Amino acid sequence: MQHIYSGSDLRNLLATISYDGRQFHGWQIQQNAVTVQEVFQNALRKIIGDNFDVKGCSRTDSGVHANMYCISIKLCHPIPAERLKAALNRWLPNSIAVLDCVEKELDFHARYSCISKEYIYKIWNSTVRNPFLDGYALHYRYPIDENLLNDAAQAFVGKHDFTSFCTLDNREKGDMTRTVKAFSVQRDGELVTMKVEADGFLYNMVRIMVGTLLRIQQGKIPSDGISEIIQKKDRKFAGPTAQPCGLYLNKVNYD
Repeated sequence: MQHIYSGSDLRNLLATISYDGRQFHGWQIQQNAVTVQEVFQNALRKIIGDNFDVKGCSRTDSGVHANMYCISIKLCHPIPAERLKAALNRWLPNSIAVLDCVEKELDFHARYSCISKEYIYKIWNSTVRNPFLDGYALHYRYPIDENLLNDAAQAFVGKHDFTSFCTLDNREKGDMTRTVKAFSVQRDGELVTMKVEADGFLYNMVRIMVGTLLRIQQGKIPSDGISEIIQKKDRKFAGPTAQPCGLYLNKVNYD
C-alpha cells in the first residue's frame, strides 16, 4: 500500500466516510485489533489492487464514532471518483459508509490540510436508559443543568495549553497548545449534546472536557474552575475521562 510513485498518472482523492465505532478499535491499523483503516483498505484493495497510500484525518479511539471522517488516497488507478465511491460502498460493511469521493490537488492531506475539527458528545440524561442509544450515548441518570455547563465551558474557548486535558503517552510530545473556537452544551428533551470545535485536539481531550463538566455538575469542581485547571497544566486536577460511546467526530473543515 506504500508503493505509490510520482508521475503524470498520480492522483489524490478525498473520500468522506461515516462509521459506527462500536466494533472498531479506532481508525489506525493495529496488530490483533480490527480498525476502520484496515477494513477500508481491504475494501479498496479489492477494487484497485495494492498500489495506493491512505492517510486519515484523525486518530479516533476504540468505540468512538464519526459522522464525518476524511481520508486522502493517493493512487495511479484511473477509476473515476464517483465510481470508486459506489464500489467501496459495495465492499464495506454496513457499519461504514462512503458519503463522497472527489479529486483533490496532489499536495492535499486529510490531516495536515485540515484547519479545524468539530466533535460532539451525546449524553442520555434520564433515570431510565434508552436501549436504542446503548453504545451511542453516555447514560447519565442524575440531573444536568445545561445552562450551567454551557456557561462553565466558555472557559475552554481560546488559545490555551491543554496539558490538564490530555492523557499523556508517547503520542503526545511537544506543544500542547490548541485553540478552541467554540464550545456549547444544549438539550433536546432528555438528550444533552456537547459540541466543541478546535484547530486540533490532544489525546482524550474532548472526553476529559466532558468528564470535567460533569464533575462541575456534581459540585466536585467549582463552576468557574476550568480556567484554574487549565493554568495548572496537570492532568490530575481535571475530571475523569468520559466513556468513548458518546463521542463523535462530527465535522472536518478545510480551506
